Amino acid sequence: MAPIKYGMFIMPFHDTGKPLAEAYEDDIELVVRAEGLGFDEFWVGEHHTIAYENIVSPEIFIGAAMRETKSIRMGPAPICLNQHHPAMVASQTTFLDHLSKGRLNLCFGPSGTPSDMEIFGTDPRKASEMVEESIDMLLHLWTNDPPYDLHGKYWDIRLQDNIYKEIAFGMMHRPLQRPHPPIFMPGTSRNSGSMRSAGTRGFLPISHYLVTGNVLADMWQTYEQAAGVAGRVADRSDWRVMRAIFLADTTEEARERVRTNSLGRNFAYIGGVLDRSLGRKVYKRDLDMNDADITMDYFLKEQIIAGDVDEALRRLLALIEETGEFGTLLLVGTNWDDDKEAYLHSLDLFAKELMPALNKAVGDKRRD
Repeated sequence: MAPIKYGMFIMPFHDTGKPLAEAYEDDIELVVRAEGLGFDEFWVGEHHTIAYENIVSPEIFIGAAMRETKSIRMGPAPICLNQHHPAMVASQTTFLDHLSKGRLNLCFGPSGTPSDMEIFGTDPRKASEMVEESIDMLLHLWTNDPPYDLHGKYWDIRLQDNIYKEIAFGMMHRPLQRPHPPIFMPGTSRNSGSMRSAGTRGFLPISHYLVTGNVLADMWQTYEQAAGVAGRVADRSDWRVMRAIFLADTTEEARERVRTNSLGRNFAYIGGVLDRSLGRKVYKRDLDMNDADITMDYFLKEQIIAGDVDEALRRLLALIEETGEFGTLLLVGTNWDDDKEAYLHSLDLFAKELMPALNKAVGDKRRD
């Protein structure tokens, strides 16, 4: 395999009192800094009714950030297909692919936000089925000219009566990247349905930062098996793995900062969300764990890598030992206003010291 690449994912996560325009400008600044530090890609979440996670249209944000950057690839993670008409997704992402000069990645999945689904009137029990139907329609629109007469359970797409080829009327643009930009699907659980779908369709896997190493390993196994059944060979270099990492000059300092900064608050916040719905199952290494045992100490042991470069390297190598190799490590980005100097120092250590050390260690192991 090639050296491990690195990118970033933001939900985003900002304190609720922060002005929206300021939050968006900070996130664009983060994209610019990431590109300057050699990050290969940047992913942005979609949420409509959450004060902390305040980018409602990753596509609009990406269009703005693309104008400030030159090489970094960007993508929504995911576009919540159960909340959008497939023809609108097809045309908007095609537009963004051309606007970005082919730097667009795509990730498709369902919304996991109950309040978003309520306001759009979508049934969470039907979300996965809606995603699959939408993908089928998207692929058809990107690779076929009108006339269209697509009938599904949730959407119908028809374009037959208003096609005038002599004036190029009644047509859909095609993406710049042919047949379409790279498509990813997100995994957030054991025996992940989205990982099975991705493996079957030949899409690429992204694994979430909330889960433990054994669940990551399960996701890859699910993806690999589905690809094999479909006659494909899964390539670990395609796998993106998200991790929450905070670095400082000493491990003690890093751990102390995480307990109070936006990264630590992010995990506490999501825990509070889960407590109001499904419980903390997604966090668990052992499903028999008591929810009350999932504390900040647990996060610092399992999901959050906080330390100096040597400690972070040790943790990442242990993770790879459990999951097998992956192609891209996606750093989770959070609000930096509470401790910007320390946050920027962590970014520098990540890009300039940790990733070179990780690739050296993994390369040495491959040669042994």
